[in-house]
Amino acid sequence: MPGSTIRRTLSALFAATVLTLATNACSTGAGQDDDTVDFGYISDYNGASLLAIAQEQGLWKKQGLTARTKVFNNGPVQIQALGSGDLDYGYIGPGAMWLPASGKAKVVAVNTFTYADRVIAQPGITSMRDLKGKRVGVPEGTSGDMILNIALEKAGMTTGDIQKIAMDPSTVVSSFTSGKIDGAGIFYPSIDTIKKKVPKMEEVASTKDTGDVFPTAFVAGNRVPEKKNTKVIKVLQQANDWREQHPEESIALAAKMLHVTREQATADASHVRTLSTDELAAQTESGAMDRRLKKLGNFFVRNKQLEKNPDPSDYYAGDLYRKVHGG
Repeated sequence: MPGSTIRRTLSALFAATVLTLATNACSTGAGQDDDTVDFGYISDYNGASLLAIAQEQGLWKKQGLTARTKVFNNGPVQIQALGSGDLDYGYIGPGAMWLPASGKAKVVAVNTFTYADRVIAQPGITSMRDLKGKRVGVPEGTSGDMILNIALEKAGMTTGDIQKIAMDPSTVVSSFTSGKIDGAGIFYPSIDTIKKKVPKMEEVASTKDTGDVFPTAFVAGNRVPEKKNTKVIKVLQQANDWREQHPEESIALAAKMLHVTREQATADASHVRTLSTDELAAQTESGAMDRRLKKLGNFFVRNKQLEKNPDPSDYYAGDLYRKVHGG
Protein backbone atom coordinates (compact mmCIF):
# COMPACT_ATOMS: atom_id res chain seq x y z
CA MET A 1 0.00 0.00 0.00
CA PRO A 2 1.74 3.25 -1.11
CA GLY A 3 2.68 5.67 1.64
CA SER A 4 1.13 8.58 -0.26
CA THR A 5 -2.24 6.83 -0.26
CA ILE A 6 -2.03 6.27 3.50
CA ARG A 7 -1.11 9.91 4.11
CA ARG A 8 -4.00 11.18 1.97
CA THR A 9 -6.42 8.88 3.77
CA LEU A 10 -5.24 9.92 7.22
CA SER A 11 -5.37 13.61 6.29
CA ALA A 12 -8.95 13.25 5.08
CA LEU A 13 -9.97 11.37 8.22
CA PHE A 14 -8.36 13.93 10.45
CA ALA A 15 -10.02 16.83 8.66
CA ALA A 16 -13.39 15.33 9.51
CA THR A 17 -12.62 15.51 13.24
CA VAL A 18 -11.21 19.03 13.42
CA LEU A 19 -14.55 20.71 14.16
CA THR A 20 -15.33 18.30 17.00
CA LEU A 21 -11.90 18.73 18.53
CA ALA A 22 -12.08 22.48 18.27
CA THR A 23 -15.41 22.45 20.06
CA ASN A 24 -14.26 20.19 22.88
CA ALA A 25 -10.68 21.37 23.44
CA CYS A 26 -10.09 24.16 25.92
CA SER A 27 -8.46 27.40 24.86
CA THR A 28 -5.06 26.39 26.24
CA GLY A 29 -4.95 23.24 24.05
CA ALA A 30 -4.03 19.69 24.97
CA GLY A 31 -0.75 19.23 26.75
CA GLN A 32 -0.55 22.82 28.01
CA ASP A 33 -2.08 22.13 31.43
CA ASP A 34 -0.19 19.48 33.41
CA ASP A 35 -3.30 18.71 35.46
CA THR A 36 -5.53 18.02 32.44
CA VAL A 37 -5.38 14.93 30.24
CA ASP A 38 -7.05 14.90 26.82
CA PHE A 39 -7.51 11.22 26.01
CA GLY A 40 -8.84 9.72 22.78
CA TYR A 41 -10.39 6.28 22.46
CA ILE A 42 -12.26 4.02 20.05
CA SER A 43 -15.84 3.10 20.89
CA ASP A 44 -15.26 -0.53 21.87
CA TYR A 45 -14.37 -2.55 24.98
CA ASN A 46 -10.64 -2.36 24.29
CA GLY A 47 -10.63 1.38 23.89
CA ALA A 48 -13.08 2.33 26.64
CA SER A 49 -12.81 -0.13 29.52
CA LEU A 50 -9.76 1.30 31.32
CA LEU A 51 -10.98 4.87 30.87
CA ALA A 52 -14.39 3.93 32.28
CA ILE A 53 -12.76 2.23 35.27
CA ALA A 54 -10.37 5.14 35.90
CA GLN A 55 -13.27 7.56 35.99
CA GLU A 56 -15.52 5.39 38.16
CA GLN A 57 -12.76 4.51 40.64
CA GLY A 58 -11.46 8.08 40.93
CA LEU A 59 -8.00 7.09 39.70
CA TRP A 60 -7.37 10.33 37.81
CA LYS A 61 -8.07 12.37 40.93
CA LYS A 62 -5.66 10.23 42.96
CA GLN A 63 -2.89 11.33 40.59
CA GLY A 64 -3.99 14.97 40.68
CA LEU A 65 -5.33 14.81 37.12
CA THR A 66 -8.55 15.67 35.32
CA ALA A 67 -9.34 13.62 32.21
CA ARG A 68 -11.36 14.66 29.18
CA THR A 69 -12.18 11.83 26.80
CA LYS A 70 -13.04 12.04 23.10
CA VAL A 71 -14.25 9.23 20.87
CA PHE A 72 -12.72 8.50 17.45
CA ASN A 73 -13.41 6.02 14.65
CA ASN A 74 -9.88 4.64 14.53
CA GLY A 75 -6.30 4.89 15.71
CA PRO A 76 -4.67 6.78 12.82
CA VAL A 77 -6.90 9.81 13.32
CA GLN A 78 -5.87 9.92 16.98
CA ILE A 79 -2.20 9.87 15.97
CA GLN A 80 -2.91 12.91 13.80
CA ALA A 81 -4.56 14.63 16.76
CA LEU A 82 -1.57 13.80 18.98
CA GLY A 83 0.75 15.37 16.45
CA SER A 84 -1.29 18.56 16.24
CA GLY A 85 -1.56 18.85 20.03
CA ASP A 86 -5.33 18.31 20.19
CA LEU A 87 -4.80 15.15 22.25
CA ASP A 88 -2.30 14.09 24.89
CA TYR A 89 -3.08 10.35 24.68
CA GLY A 90 -4.98 7.91 22.53
CA TYR A 91 -5.78 4.26 22.03
CA ILE A 92 -4.71 2.27 18.95
CA GLY A 93 -5.14 -1.25 17.68
CA PRO A 94 -2.26 -3.26 16.20
CA GLY A 95 -2.99 -2.09 12.66
CA ALA A 96 -1.98 1.45 13.58
CA MET A 97 1.22 0.45 15.42
CA TRP A 98 3.29 1.43 12.39
CA LEU A 99 2.59 5.08 13.21
CA PRO A 100 4.40 5.17 16.58
CA ALA A 101 7.03 2.87 15.02
CA SER A 102 7.60 5.62 12.44
CA GLY A 103 8.12 8.19 15.22
CA LYS A 104 4.70 9.87 15.25
CA ALA A 105 3.83 8.91 18.85
CA LYS A 106 5.10 6.95 21.86
CA VAL A 107 3.53 3.74 23.17
CA VAL A 108 3.22 4.22 26.95
CA ALA A 109 1.27 1.07 27.85
CA VAL A 110 0.18 -2.15 26.21
CA ASN A 111 -3.52 -2.74 26.83
CA THR A 112 -4.70 -6.15 25.61
CA PHE A 113 -3.98 -8.82 23.02
CA THR A 114 -6.72 -8.84 20.43
CA TYR A 115 -8.04 -11.29 17.89
CA ALA A 116 -11.13 -9.33 16.88
CA ASP A 117 -10.13 -8.78 13.25
CA ARG A 118 -11.61 -10.67 10.31
CA VAL A 119 -11.92 -10.65 6.56
CA ILE A 120 -15.63 -11.13 5.94
CA ALA A 121 -17.48 -11.84 2.72
CA GLN A 122 -20.99 -11.97 1.37
CA PRO A 123 -22.84 -15.33 1.58
CA GLY A 124 -21.42 -17.85 -0.89
CA ILE A 125 -17.90 -16.39 -0.85
CA THR A 126 -15.99 -18.86 1.30
CA SER A 127 -12.29 -18.15 0.75
CA MET A 128 -9.82 -15.37 0.08
CA ARG A 129 -9.41 -16.76 -3.44
CA ASP A 130 -13.14 -16.23 -4.00
CA LEU A 131 -12.59 -12.49 -3.40
CA LYS A 132 -10.31 -12.17 -6.43
CA GLY A 133 -11.46 -9.24 -8.56
CA LYS A 134 -14.18 -8.33 -6.10
CA ARG A 135 -14.87 -5.13 -4.12
CA VAL A 136 -13.40 -5.21 -0.62
CA GLY A 137 -13.87 -2.31 1.81
CA VAL A 138 -11.36 -1.55 4.55
CA PRO A 139 -10.48 1.27 6.98
CA GLU A 140 -6.89 1.90 5.87
CA GLY A 141 -4.16 2.00 8.47
CA THR A 142 -6.21 -0.01 10.98
CA SER A 143 -6.16 -3.61 12.18
CA GLY A 144 -8.85 -4.34 9.57
CA ASP A 145 -6.34 -3.32 6.92
CA MET A 146 -3.72 -5.47 8.63
CA ILE A 147 -5.76 -8.69 8.65
CA LEU A 148 -6.73 -8.11 5.02
CA ASN A 149 -3.09 -7.84 4.00
CA ILE A 150 -2.04 -10.81 6.16
CA ALA A 151 -4.82 -12.94 4.68
CA LEU A 152 -3.95 -11.91 1.12
CA GLU A 153 -0.30 -12.75 1.75
CA LYS A 154 -1.15 -16.18 3.16
CA ALA A 155 -3.37 -16.87 0.14
CA GLY A 156 -0.57 -15.95 -2.26
CA MET A 157 -2.41 -12.81 -3.32
CA THR A 158 -1.82 -9.04 -3.22
CA THR A 159 -4.08 -6.01 -3.08
CA GLY A 160 -3.80 -5.95 -6.87
CA ASP A 161 -5.93 -9.10 -6.95
CA ILE A 162 -8.93 -7.33 -5.39
CA GLN A 163 -10.72 -4.02 -5.78
CA LYS A 164 -9.66 -2.45 -2.49
CA ILE A 165 -11.87 0.45 -1.40
CA ALA A 166 -10.85 2.71 1.50
CA MET A 167 -13.72 3.67 3.82
CA ASP A 168 -14.29 4.33 7.50
CA PRO A 169 -15.71 1.54 9.72
CA SER A 170 -19.30 2.83 9.70
CA THR A 171 -19.25 3.01 5.91
CA VAL A 172 -17.90 -0.55 5.75
CA VAL A 173 -20.93 -1.65 7.79
CA SER A 174 -23.48 0.17 5.66
CA SER A 175 -21.81 -0.77 2.36
CA PHE A 176 -21.58 -4.46 3.28
CA THR A 177 -25.13 -4.73 4.56
CA SER A 178 -26.48 -3.02 1.42
CA GLY A 179 -24.43 -5.30 -0.84
CA LYS A 180 -22.30 -2.51 -2.32
CA ILE A 181 -19.10 -4.40 -1.41
CA ASP A 182 -18.35 -8.11 -1.62
CA GLY A 183 -15.98 -8.31 1.33
CA ALA A 184 -14.27 -6.29 4.04
CA GLY A 185 -11.31 -6.18 6.37
CA ILE A 186 -13.05 -5.22 9.60
CA PHE A 187 -13.31 -6.02 13.30
CA TYR A 188 -15.70 -6.73 16.13
CA PRO A 189 -18.02 -5.16 17.34
CA SER A 190 -18.70 -3.79 13.83
CA ILE A 191 -19.04 -7.38 12.61
CA ASP A 192 -21.79 -8.04 15.15
CA THR A 193 -23.72 -5.12 13.64
CA ILE A 194 -23.26 -6.58 10.16
CA LYS A 195 -24.37 -10.07 11.26
CA LYS A 196 -27.74 -8.74 12.37
CA LYS A 197 -28.56 -7.76 8.77
CA VAL A 198 -26.48 -10.37 6.92
CA PRO A 199 -26.65 -13.41 9.20
CA LYS A 200 -25.17 -15.76 6.58
CA MET A 201 -22.06 -13.64 5.97
CA GLU A 202 -18.80 -15.57 5.84
CA GLU A 203 -15.63 -15.08 7.90
CA VAL A 204 -12.91 -16.08 5.44
CA ALA A 205 -9.88 -15.05 7.52
CA SER A 206 -9.18 -14.31 11.18
CA THR A 207 -6.20 -13.18 13.24
CA LYS A 208 -7.16 -15.87 15.76
CA ASP A 209 -6.95 -18.59 13.11
CA THR A 210 -3.65 -17.36 11.65
CA GLY A 211 -2.03 -17.02 15.08
CA ASP A 212 -1.51 -13.30 14.57
CA VAL A 213 -2.77 -12.12 17.98
CA PHE A 214 -1.28 -8.66 18.43
CA PRO A 215 -1.17 -6.01 21.18
CA THR A 216 -3.41 -2.99 21.44
CA ALA A 217 -1.87 0.03 23.13
CA PHE A 218 -2.17 3.48 24.63
CA VAL A 219 -0.03 6.15 22.99
CA ALA A 220 1.20 9.60 23.97
CA GLY A 221 2.08 12.60 21.89
CA ASN A 222 5.80 13.18 21.50
CA ARG A 223 5.57 16.52 23.28
CA VAL A 224 3.88 15.19 26.43
CA PRO A 225 6.34 15.50 29.36
CA GLU A 226 7.54 12.38 31.18
CA LYS A 227 6.05 13.65 34.45
CA LYS A 228 2.56 13.46 32.94
CA ASN A 229 3.33 10.12 31.26
CA THR A 230 4.35 8.71 34.64
CA LYS A 231 1.05 9.72 36.24
CA VAL A 232 -1.04 8.47 33.34
CA ILE A 233 0.77 5.12 33.22
CA LYS A 234 0.05 4.72 36.94
CA VAL A 235 -3.66 5.33 36.29
CA LEU A 236 -3.68 2.83 33.43
CA GLN A 237 -1.88 0.21 35.51
CA GLN A 238 -4.28 0.60 38.42
CA ALA A 239 -7.30 0.47 36.11
CA ASN A 240 -5.82 -2.55 34.34
CA ASP A 241 -5.47 -4.50 37.58
CA TRP A 242 -8.99 -3.56 38.64
CA ARG A 243 -10.26 -4.84 35.27
CA GLU A 244 -8.35 -8.09 35.72
CA GLN A 245 -9.81 -8.59 39.20
CA HIS A 246 -13.37 -7.46 38.33
CA PRO A 247 -14.12 -8.64 34.77
CA GLU A 248 -17.91 -8.52 35.01
CA GLU A 249 -17.98 -5.10 36.65
CA SER A 250 -15.50 -3.84 34.03
CA ILE A 251 -17.79 -4.96 31.22
CA ALA A 252 -20.71 -3.16 32.89
CA LEU A 253 -18.72 0.08 33.22
CA ALA A 254 -17.56 -0.13 29.59
CA ALA A 255 -21.14 -0.75 28.44
CA LYS A 256 -22.30 2.32 30.34
CA MET A 257 -19.59 4.50 28.78
CA LEU A 258 -20.26 3.13 25.30
CA HIS A 259 -24.07 3.36 25.64
CA VAL A 260 -24.50 -0.31 24.66
CA THR A 261 -26.06 -3.27 26.43
CA ARG A 262 -24.04 -5.45 28.77
CA GLU A 263 -24.58 -8.33 26.34
CA GLN A 264 -23.02 -6.31 23.53
CA ALA A 265 -20.02 -5.36 25.68
CA THR A 266 -19.62 -8.97 26.80
CA ALA A 267 -19.52 -10.15 23.18
CA ASP A 268 -16.99 -7.45 22.36
CA ALA A 269 -14.78 -8.40 25.33
CA SER A 270 -14.77 -12.04 24.25
CA HIS A 271 -12.40 -11.20 21.40
CA VAL A 272 -9.57 -9.94 23.60
CA ARG A 273 -7.14 -11.33 26.13
CA THR A 274 -6.37 -9.17 29.14
CA LEU A 275 -3.22 -9.45 31.26
CA SER A 276 -2.39 -8.17 34.73
CA THR A 277 0.09 -5.35 35.11
CA ASP A 278 2.52 -7.87 36.62
CA GLU A 279 2.26 -9.95 33.43
CA LEU A 280 2.65 -6.93 31.14
CA ALA A 281 5.70 -5.74 33.07
CA ALA A 282 7.20 -9.25 33.04
CA GLN A 283 6.72 -9.59 29.28
CA THR A 284 8.34 -6.19 28.84
CA GLU A 285 11.33 -7.15 31.00
CA SER A 286 11.80 -10.57 29.35
CA GLY A 287 11.77 -9.15 25.84
CA ALA A 288 8.56 -10.99 24.88
CA MET A 289 6.78 -7.69 24.23
CA ASP A 290 9.62 -6.48 22.01
CA ARG A 291 9.39 -9.69 19.99
CA ARG A 292 5.67 -9.12 19.43
CA LEU A 293 6.34 -5.56 18.30
CA LYS A 294 9.20 -6.68 16.04
CA LYS A 295 6.85 -9.20 14.39
CA LEU A 296 4.40 -6.40 13.72
CA GLY A 297 7.21 -4.23 12.40
CA ASN A 298 8.31 -6.94 9.97
CA PHE A 299 4.78 -7.05 8.58
CA PHE A 300 4.68 -3.26 8.17
CA VAL A 301 7.99 -3.33 6.30
CA ARG A 302 6.68 -6.04 3.95
CA ASN A 303 3.54 -3.95 3.49
CA LYS A 304 5.67 -0.87 2.71
CA GLN A 305 4.21 1.12 5.61
CA LEU A 306 7.66 1.26 7.20
CA GLU A 307 10.98 1.57 5.38
CA LYS A 308 12.76 -0.30 8.19
CA ASN A 309 11.77 -2.09 11.37
CA PRO A 310 12.97 0.02 14.33
CA ASP A 311 13.99 -1.27 17.73
CA PRO A 312 10.82 -1.28 19.89
CA SER A 313 12.65 0.74 22.55
CA ASP A 314 12.60 3.63 20.06
CA TYR A 315 8.83 3.97 20.45
CA TYR A 316 7.69 1.77 23.37
CA ALA A 317 8.36 3.33 26.79
CA GLY A 318 8.79 -0.09 28.36
CA ASP A 319 11.44 1.04 30.84
CA LEU A 320 9.12 3.75 32.15
CA TYR A 321 6.23 1.27 32.35
CA ARG A 322 8.32 -1.10 34.48
CA LYS A 323 9.65 1.77 36.60
CA VAL A 324 6.14 3.01 37.38
CA HIS A 325 5.02 -0.53 38.15
CA GLY A 326 7.90 -1.09 40.55
CA GLY A 327 7.60 2.31 42.21
